[in-house]
Amino acid sequence: MVGGPIFRKLLLLIAALFAWTGGPAAAQAGLAGVPLDICVAQARTGDTPARLFGDAARFDCGSPQVDHGPGDFWVLSAPLPAWAADVGVGSRVRVASLAQAALDLNILYADGAIATIPTTSATLGRHLQLGAIVEIPLPPRTAAPVRLLWRIRGAANNHGLIVGQRIADQRDSTRAGLTMAAIYAGFAGLGFALIVYNLALWGALRHRFQLAYCAMVTLLLGYTLTSSGVLAWLAPALDNNDRIRLNYIFIGFSAASAVAFARSFFEPRVFEGWLGRACGLAIAALATSGLIFAAASKFNYILADRAASLLLLAGLSVTGPILWQAWRRGSRYLRLFALAWSVPILFAAMRLLVALHVIAGTFWLDNSTVLSFAFEALVSSLAIAYRVQMLSHERDEARARESQARELADADPLTGLLNRRAFLDRAIGAGTPRLLHLIDIDHFKRVNETLGHDGGDEVLRVFARTLRAATRPGSLIARLGGEEFAVLAPVDDATDAEALLARVRAARMPFDLRVTASIGTCAGPLVTDAEWKTLYRHADRALFEAKSAGRDRARVAASLAEAA
Repeated sequence: MVGGPIFRKLLLLIAALFAWTGGPAAAQAGLAGVPLDICVAQARTGDTPARLFGDAARFDCGSPQVDHGPGDFWVLSAPLPAWAADVGVGSRVRVASLAQAALDLNILYADGAIATIPTTSATLGRHLQLGAIVEIPLPPRTAAPVRLLWRIRGAANNHGLIVGQRIADQRDSTRAGLTMAAIYAGFAGLGFALIVYNLALWGALRHRFQLAYCAMVTLLLGYTLTSSGVLAWLAPALDNNDRIRLNYIFIGFSAASAVAFARSFFEPRVFEGWLGRACGLAIAALATSGLIFAAASKFNYILADRAASLLLLAGLSVTGPILWQAWRRGSRYLRLFALAWSVPILFAAMRLLVALHVIAGTFWLDNSTVLSFAFEALVSSLAIAYRVQMLSHERDEARARESQARELADADPLTGLLNRRAFLDRAIGAGTPRLLHLIDIDHFKRVNETLGHDGGDEVLRVFARTLRAATRPGSLIARLGGEEFAVLAPVDDATDAEALLARVRAARMPFDLRVTASIGTCAGPLVTDAEWKTLYRHADRALFEAKSAGRDRARVAASLAEAA
């Protein structure tokens, strides 16, 4: 599990970054201009801008906008500040993009003239700025603008009629655009880099959670494209209400992919039983939330929005049990994953509360998804790197255990030399001629009778160590069975049989017992199993001759190459 000090340092770094991005300076840069107070009136037959500008008493300035419900409305601003007269050609009105059929801006000037700028959801994209802000420049006139009046038709009014209304100059607008461009470009660059990085890792490691992570980041980039307003630049003919529907679809699939990533990232034991089934249902609920909204919003926008919000809430509710089960099952990845999810879940919950009208929305809360998911994607990438490191350690440990098990399976348990099977596996197939020594301890039965079987086993161990010390590196040494041993080496790099006998005679045995051996030697090819049998038979015959001649000596059989 991630160490405590490192975890605390990450928390401090993240807190500092969010304090910087969410502080007053950042907010002022993102929300350009001066806010305007507004009042709302229901539209009536025969209403005109001139009549409404002169009938301020008809407007409701106290009730929440959403209380008026959907429909057609007029929204009147408070008198514009005195400095608006000095702004000149650069004056512009900024409001948040909402689901509406049409949004006409009427400007009253000091000389009584009224200018109207009509827009519909089909043409609103040409006025959309980064952050999904509708920005409309005021037509220049010699007289100063004194008041604004919006005519709204077909308002869904799920979040309000006019939200984030401000009047700004060109410098403030440019600064806000650059700030939002830096945020979106930073997230896009981070997203593409993380996708390339994890696809490269997947190509080498083939872990399923890496593909799930790439899918999540790709969908988040799609969400960013639709929520930022960039899609309106790429497709100016796209209806703004359809852009909002696409935004819901992407956020639903992004949340579903995040749960799918969690399911593939944690150890399988975390999702045993009911939690695995609950995650499947959560993924389905999240993925369909946007689709349901896109289809149902054409008939009842508010109900569709509530249904999508509740489905998102239901789907995201599985994150608590996932983290709980990960803690109960002792997951090593819990801390980093909990840290990665904490910020998106917090802001998602706040946005759901806004959608359900429990708390009021703000510009930065509306745009928090990009920032919070950028944070989640970055920390999740760190979690992936940590898991890959852990998997590498597990793989190395498994290979070490496998190698150890293989060595144990290949070794004679008493002497540690190769057993007969392992010896033959490694010996047969040699491309160059080999010299085989078959070595047999003389009168080993007497050794057992003198020292007992424990003493005899110790003699075998000392004998094996003596053979290791006497032979050249690269030689194969095996205990073929009982007191019979074999040494195999290339003909031009083999240890002489007499040298082996001398080392055996000089070896210090238990209780200073004198032990000797007999050796039968033969050289020949060793490519096939048949050649091994021939080589062994000739060396064994030479060993028999050595024993018949009195033991403690070596006999060499004719080379098989010479015999051929």
